[in-house]
Amino acid sequence: MGFLIILAVVVILLFSCLRIVPQATEYVIEFLGKYKTTWSAGLHFKIPVLERVSNKITLKEQVLDSPPQPVITKDNVTMQIDTVVYFRVFDAKLYTYGVVNPINALANLTATTLRNIVGELELDGTLTSRDMINEKMTAILDEATDQWGMKVNRVELKNIIPPTEIQNAMEKQMKAERDRRETLLQAEGHKAAAITRAEGDKQAAILAAEGDRDARIARAEGEAKAIYLSKKAEADGLKALMEVGVSAGVLELKKYEALVKMSNGTASKLIIPTDAVSAVTNNAVFSETTGLGDTTPPAKPKKAVPKKDECCE
Repeated sequence: MGFLIILAVVVILLFSCLRIVPQATEYVIEFLGKYKTTWSAGLHFKIPVLERVSNKITLKEQVLDSPPQPVITKDNVTMQIDTVVYFRVFDAKLYTYGVVNPINALANLTATTLRNIVGELELDGTLTSRDMINEKMTAILDEATDQWGMKVNRVELKNIIPPTEIQNAMEKQMKAERDRRETLLQAEGHKAAAITRAEGDKQAAILAAEGDRDARIARAEGEAKAIYLSKKAEADGLKALMEVGVSAGVLELKKYEALVKMSNGTASKLIIPTDAVSAVTNNAVFSETTGLGDTTPPAKPKKAVPKKDECCE
């Protein structure tokens, strides 16, 4: 019975000495108060009483959020600036034995570094040089924390809060700048609109003039073509009459028909030249001689009266 109790105690003691280290975690092991080794993730066995776990350290990236602190610029303006530091532990032994309270040490180092950098800048330079301040602080803190087993990945300035008087002055300056830009934009807009309207009126006038010119040219070309075709038709008609051998009398008759057509209008008045009168006369003589063109119906022949027979009376 006693043997079973001793066996149970030994088993419990052995199981209590087993340690499982989680992923992204390291354990610092001391043997009789002196650093012995560092356990990484996995199953490990600790010698009872003689060994102990000195520190459990996470290897994940950690964030140190520092509260706002007063910082004086080169032109003696006091501002409130808060920072965020992203770091991770790369050596568990240095992190455990390098410095007392590494997180507090990193916070104080961040504050002093920020004061040194901002103290060399003026107000405007501080407000516009966030990236430069971040890069400088990252380089300085990373180099200083190597002996503590920490790697500083980056540093970011969260807020830069100047005094109330400076904020009011900056707001007035920004408002004046916005008003100036608005005035300039309105002036440029009016100028561009006026130029656009003038160019539009100019183009409209040019197009109207070109349209009127083209219309006149088209009308003139149309009239010229009409006159040309009319004369050509007359010439072709005369040419056709000459080809068929029309006599002078027929030509004179055509002239007379043209005069008759001209007199068909209402309230028409004709002034006939002498050559037209002679033409009419010739036509009349021609008609009486040949009987052509005579519209007067011929006289009816008289019936012959039978002679009386004298012998029968």
